Formats: sequence, C-alpha cells, structure tokens
Amino acid sequence: MSITTERLASLIQRELASIVNLEVKDKSFGYINLTEVKVTKDLSFATVYYTILSDDPKVIERAKEAIEQSKVTIRMELAKKIKNIRKIPELIFKYDEALAYGNHIDKILKTIK
Repeated sequence: MSITTERLASLIQRELASIVNLEVKDKSFGYINLTEVKVTKDLSFATVYYTILSDDPKVIERAKEAIEQSKVTIRMELAKKIKNIRKIPELIFKYDEALAYGNHIDKILKTIK
C-alpha cells in the first residue's frame, strides 16, 4: 500500500470504530472490534476486518447479518465524517478469524501441558 492508501485505511478504521457500534442495531453479540482496514490502490473498495468476543458460529452469523443490514447507513455516516476525499470507498466487511484461531491454538497448548 502506498502512503495515501495507508493513511486513508487508518482514517477509515478510526472513524468506523465509533460509527459501526452506533449504527448496528442488534446488540446481542456485544461490541464490534475493527482489527484492520485495507484499501485498494484505486481507492474504490475498503475491506474492513472485524471481530466480536464470542466464537459461537450462530452469534458470528448474527453479527455478520446485522453489519450487512447497516452497511449503507455506516457508509453514509463515514462520508459525513471524512470530507477531504472525492469518493468514499465501497465497504466490504469480513470477519477476522485470526483471534478465534489464536484462541484455538491456545486451548490446544493448554491441553498438552
């Protein structure tokens, strides 16, 4: 990523952190933590990686559906906060499985001891 895409990704992550948790209506899965944002070189797409505290597949699916339902509103709120770019990137939300995988490895290591 170039400097501009890195700066934009950082700015989007910072602004989305508050927007996502305000705009997502379903609070049954708790707080949504944004782990990383990657912006394409042409600045048209931003992939937003997120985690939640639960590792239950049903809860993760419910969170995914809630985020997808709120995606348009989240993008509009982001456009209100970031005014120095011409076009706000299309947001693609993906569940970040790194935390769940790390917890799985940790459990395996504890059973070995």
